This record gives sequence, C-alpha cells and structure tokens, in this order.
Amino acid sequence: MSIAPERIVGADLMDIYRKVEAGERLSSEDGLRLCRTKNLTAVGYLANIVRERKHGQRTYFVRNQHINYTNICNKFCKFCSFYAKKGGPSPYEMTIEEVRNRLAWHKDVDVTEIHMVGGINPRLPYEYYMDLCRVVKEVYPHAHVKAFTAIEIEQIAQKGGVTHEQALKDLIEAGLDSLPGGGIEILSDRVHRELFGKKLGGDGWKSVARAAAKLGLMQYATMLYGHIETDEEVVSHLIQLRELQDETGHFVCFTPLSFHPEQTELAEQHAPTGNIDLRYVALSRLMLDNFEHIKSFWIMNTPEVTQTALWYGADDADGFVHEYEITYKEGDFGNKQQVLTLDRMTRMIREAGREPIERDSLYNEIKRDPAVQSKRERTLIPLSVS
Repeated sequence: MSIAPERIVGADLMDIYRKVEAGERLSSEDGLRLCRTKNLTAVGYLANIVRERKHGQRTYFVRNQHINYTNICNKFCKFCSFYAKKGGPSPYEMTIEEVRNRLAWHKDVDVTEIHMVGGINPRLPYEYYMDLCRVVKEVYPHAHVKAFTAIEIEQIAQKGGVTHEQALKDLIEAGLDSLPGGGIEILSDRVHRELFGKKLGGDGWKSVARAAAKLGLMQYATMLYGHIETDEEVVSHLIQLRELQDETGHFVCFTPLSFHPEQTELAEQHAPTGNIDLRYVALSRLMLDNFEHIKSFWIMNTPEVTQTALWYGADDADGFVHEYEITYKEGDFGNKQQVLTLDRMTRMIREAGREPIERDSLYNEIKRDPAVQSKRERTLIPLSVS
C-alpha cells in the first residue's frame, strides 16, 4: 500500500510537492524553505521524484584517475589544505615524464577519464599545460581529458599572453575535452572576499564558462559548502548556475562538494554532517532542473553517505578516482579511502537498490565483457605505488 505524499512531505511543503510533480521550476523562496525545513526526509523524497523521472534506477560511474600536477599556488585560499605552505604539504610540481609515469600506474584498469587540476603555479610555462593534455592522449589515446578549472584557465591565458578563448582553443588542439568547473566554490562576492580573494571572482568564472561554451567545450559545475556560506548564498549559487545553463546549455553534471576543515585556516570549524551532505544533494537536484546529472562525490562525503544520496537526488557516484590530493591524502585524518575497485563500486550501488551503469565522461553507457575484467580491479589498489 502506497503512502500518501502528505504523510511524508507534510502540509507545509505540499505546495512544493505539487510543483515538483508538475515539473515546475522552483523559486528562490522554495529553495530557502528546503534548506531550512527540519524534515530532511521530505527534501529527499521530493528530489527522488525528479531523480527517478530522469534516470529511473540507473546510477552512473566512471573509470577515472586524478592527476594533481602541482601544489604550488599563489592564491592562499583559507579553505585549502592542498597548497604548499610552512608547516603544511611540501611543494611539488610534476614534470611531464612524472605525469606519464603516474598515468601508467593504472593502465590495466582501462581508465576512460583523466581529471587534472592543480595549484596556480606562476613558474609553469604556457606550453606545459598543452604538454599535460598531450601526454594523456599519448598514454590513453581514447581517454577523455577533463582538466583545468576556470581559475587555471585564467592563469594559463595570462602566461601565454592570450585571451581565455585562445587559451582554450590551444588546449583543445592539444587534447582537452572538457573543464571540471570547480574553483569558484560559491558564487558569492562576500565569500569570495573573505576566503579566496586572490582568485577569479564570479563574473570572471562565468566569462570563462561562456568562452568554453562558445567553443563547444563541455563543462561540469560544483559547489563547495560547509564553510561560511549562508542558506541564501547556497540557493543563489544554484540559481546563478541554472541561469547560466539556460543561457549556454553546456553543463553536463553538478557536484556538491563537502568542505573538510582539517589543516586549513578554518580548522576550528566542524566538518559538514551527513544531514547537510544529503540535503544539498537533494536541493541541487530540485533547483537545477536543467542539469541532467547530479553527482555524489564519495571521497568527500564517504561511500556510505553516497549510497543514501542515490535516494536523495544523485544519479552518479563518480568513479574509481585512485590518487586524490586536493582534500586529503590516504592515512591523513583517519582512514578515508581514495580508491574504489569495480567490485566495490558496483556493490555499493547495488546495495543501495540501484542499477550500476558504467559511463564515459559525457554519460554514454559503456558495456564490457565481465570475463575479461582485470583481476587487479577486484582487489583494493594501494595508493603508494613504487
């Protein structure tokens, strides 16, 4: 026997339920109410209506590898534990040959997406970024190169003395396939001033996004939450992205990113809870009606929260990842795993009652013969590879 929606949603949110059922766009006021209601189950229930309308039981994952090519950065963002600083991580910048070797570590996994981002390192020449794209295509000719936030594109263009558009054209020629879309954190002038004032602001970020769209370059979008943002700023961020998507139509997927305060200038703050993680996944699904996909990034919100998020609006569980150094390294701050094998990824999705679907970076389904899967994929791959 089905439960009447009002029993789950409650009388105070039934007007939003009727909008969701009718496929109507939610307002800023609706978004604020969803941020503030104590009825988290209602928010997830509403988001799941949209999620299943778009994707049914399907949950996507990708065979990916992250390359963080340098941690030298001149932006000094208060929320960042990644960049090299006194008492913090030692500085590094990978040579192209080191990148080549790092890529070769996981060739037997048949990686289909290489995700490359790094610090804003003023010492790196313009051609270095082109070579990063080229070396990926040399090692993985058919892999999708997802690289460089708008903040990096700004630096690359400045280093080359060219426009954003010309820098993007040169990167595309070298092998760039899409932009990861991070770097702006929250589209709020206040948060920008207080936490990352040396980085590109919201208008600049949108300018790079528009340049990418003009060239047909697909892009992803994110939101970093759990620091100093307000409910109003969260909702405003989502609406600004929604408006930009209305304009350009070039965003593929949206990922809410949970802030981890360890070893940052905001270390005294508590990390976001599972409640906030699930709420913002659901809120994103409900507000971003023109985004096809919502991702739960298991590295930041744990595999367990990701399983639940698949019923709170998320249809994507990201991928295998392998190395990821932006938030923390393996062994830091407890046992926070950075690798999921094929078996663990698909089991995580199936345990949640969803259907795992391997995808490429643009959400085309990839079908494989299980008989030829690498044995190595069925065991946990250690982070440290000599």
